[in-house]
Amino acid sequence: MRLTRWGGLGAAVVAVLSLASAGCDTLRAAGAPDAPLWLHHPGSALSVEFRRTLTGETRQLGEKYERGRPEIDHVHRRVFVGASDHGFYALRADDGSTIWRFETLAAVQSEPLYDLAEDVVYFGGNDGALYKVRAASGALLWRFATNAEVSRRPVLRDGVVYIVNANDTLIAINAGTGALRWHQHRTPAAGMEVAGYAGPALGRDKVYAAFSDGVVSAYSIEDGSEQWPSVDLGVEAEAASSNGDVPRYLDVDTTPIYDKIASGTVIFVGSYAGGVYALDAENGTRAWVNDKATGVTELVLWEQPSYPSRTGVGPDVPARKILLASSGLNGLWGLDPNDGRTLWRCNLPEGGITAPVPIEGAVLVGTTRYGIFLFSPLDGAMIDGIETGNGFAMTPAAYGKRAFVMTNGGQLLGLGLQTPKPKG
Repeated sequence: MRLTRWGGLGAAVVAVLSLASAGCDTLRAAGAPDAPLWLHHPGSALSVEFRRTLTGETRQLGEKYERGRPEIDHVHRRVFVGASDHGFYALRADDGSTIWRFETLAAVQSEPLYDLAEDVVYFGGNDGALYKVRAASGALLWRFATNAEVSRRPVLRDGVVYIVNANDTLIAINAGTGALRWHQHRTPAAGMEVAGYAGPALGRDKVYAAFSDGVVSAYSIEDGSEQWPSVDLGVEAEAASSNGDVPRYLDVDTTPIYDKIASGTVIFVGSYAGGVYALDAENGTRAWVNDKATGVTELVLWEQPSYPSRTGVGPDVPARKILLASSGLNGLWGLDPNDGRTLWRCNLPEGGITAPVPIEGAVLVGTTRYGIFLFSPLDGAMIDGIETGNGFAMTPAAYGKRAFVMTNGGQLLGLGLQTPKPKG
């Protein structure tokens, strides 16, 4: 398959020109002291370390897209990824060769979870099951049937694994035995829904979930009891509609993000119709909303730790956070997590985009029609990109200067990142 660097000929040039002409609406101070070196090193950052066709011939009868996300075990140099050929793979990170393959009853389009302590992998399938297998061999430890697609990443704490399936059901499972501990179910919304749903998030003593009817809820980690009144962002979106029409999609498909901001501890969630919200983690009251950032299906909190001044003169550069939001309607957003203020917005080429993935001070974003982009999280400026002939519905996974992702053509790519060197 032909791999073309952005800046080459053909479709790559068209995509770059469309991105450049769309531009980014950026709000930033000139000469900001924390401007990353990326801003002075455009292009030639991404490279393809290896590529291999992963999915079997049965893929021709399966789904059009490869979804989900790889999981990286950096200690043993392994990558775990599901595919539309009904297989879940363990691969060598160095060259993508297969260690083992686990056959399921349907496509595996999920975000796995690797547990180093037990050396096991949890992953879901379109057959409605959550699997636990040995990471070294792929041997099945248990299978839990949920009766609906499982694609979002499980979360694990104190011997309990938490998942949400596509039928708006939150489930707590004993990680050792695979036995049910408790579950909570909401009746899915009537009418049209966005193709996707939110996963679970853990707070101090609560597990948070968001549903297709626009409701966000908090439950006790211990027994699943409701901890604050359900927050209906769908109702807020309907009330805020400027022309009186009921929004077509009321889903909250973003997995909540638990974090602290200036006003206290919150969860960040994105309502497809209503925008991006910060809700108080203890009682669900609204801390802020950005109602312009609509169509958001993925949220990621990018963090930059404090570091010494590169010149050695003056104060250290402070830590900072930016909330990144992926929208198939209007591109990639950078928001201030303290107040929801728009820092920048970047129009991406036509088609859907994946979740942004932090990597070495930058972020990777896949597009369904063109290829994969490397962006600066501080202002949305494009650094580099690769066009593969097949777009990406799968979110990349990154560790250090390496990233892994599968194209919609079923080809696994191992990517390398060449970071700029400080001057002097």
